Amino acid sequence: MTEQPILSVKNLSVDFRTRAGVNYAVNDVSFELRRGETLGIVGESGSGKSVTCSALMGLLPRPPAHIADQATALFEGADLLRMSERELARLRGNRISMIFQDPMTSLNPCMTIGDQVAEPLVIHRNMRRKDALHLAIEELERTGIPNAAERARSYPHEFSGGMRQRVMIAMALITRPQFLIADEPTTALDVTVQKQVLDLLRTRQQELGTAIILITHDLGVVRQYAHRIQVMYAGSAVECAPTDELLSHPLHAYTRSLMASIPAMHTKGSRLQTIPGFPPTLRKPICGCAFRPRNIVGKPELCLTDRVPEMIEHRPGHFVRNCPGCLA
Repeated sequence: MTEQPILSVKNLSVDFRTRAGVNYAVNDVSFELRRGETLGIVGESGSGKSVTCSALMGLLPRPPAHIADQATALFEGADLLRMSERELARLRGNRISMIFQDPMTSLNPCMTIGDQVAEPLVIHRNMRRKDALHLAIEELERTGIPNAAERARSYPHEFSGGMRQRVMIAMALITRPQFLIADEPTTALDVTVQKQVLDLLRTRQQELGTAIILITHDLGVVRQYAHRIQVMYAGSAVECAPTDELLSHPLHAYTRSLMASIPAMHTKGSRLQTIPGFPPTLRKPICGCAFRPRNIVGKPELCLTDRVPEMIEHRPGHFVRNCPGCLA
């Protein structure tokens, strides 16, 4: 029997209603996540990756953010999108955690590292500070912080970027969450430190069975660490499949263009392909195929112009937007 998903998101749409107009940031996004699984969400900046996950965490100010009435996000049977702030506060940092892309602005500069890692245990488990600090030091050791007992008395500015990101991982995992969002956790790190941080995250995931959403714009990262990949463009999911399947048989023109723009996918000395133009502004709903103006690998003349392409299951477990021009 197939394991039930720990998270099931259906028809998630988010827009921001301001004096300057409406910005349609996320449009009809659906996906599922199972225990111990990593879902990689990829796409260019502004594709809706972070807004999608911020909506799940209840981190979007409402207003100006507005979530569609038909949207649901069931976490162990409860709808995250319908919870009160008090109910979400019991989950965040406890059964659901998030790692942000810039640890320097996420950590409190006025608190020691040890106190910050211990804080979730004090808040959610009602532990005494001394006991929580002891467990925090153990968690810092597991995440590779040398001399953890001593470094726990340090402040964020005394750590390197890679070490601060390890602290964020320790803080996110100390309560053993069922579900973790990693929002571009290696953006500001060099390549060797990126691998160390992602390897650490995968090791801790295997130990705890935590389900992870890994948000990134780097297909090279998700090909190594994600079980499934969802590709987003202009606020919508355009393709979703198991990692090996998607990388071996990419269907949508945007996915193929992204893969063609990765240097490692080319022979040395060959011309690197780029995607021309810019993603569309989302000031009004897009009628038709959003990728049509930038489609150079398919047949843009066949792209839909009268309606948004629907998501279909092209192969078992492989979903894609059914646009003739992008699938050509």
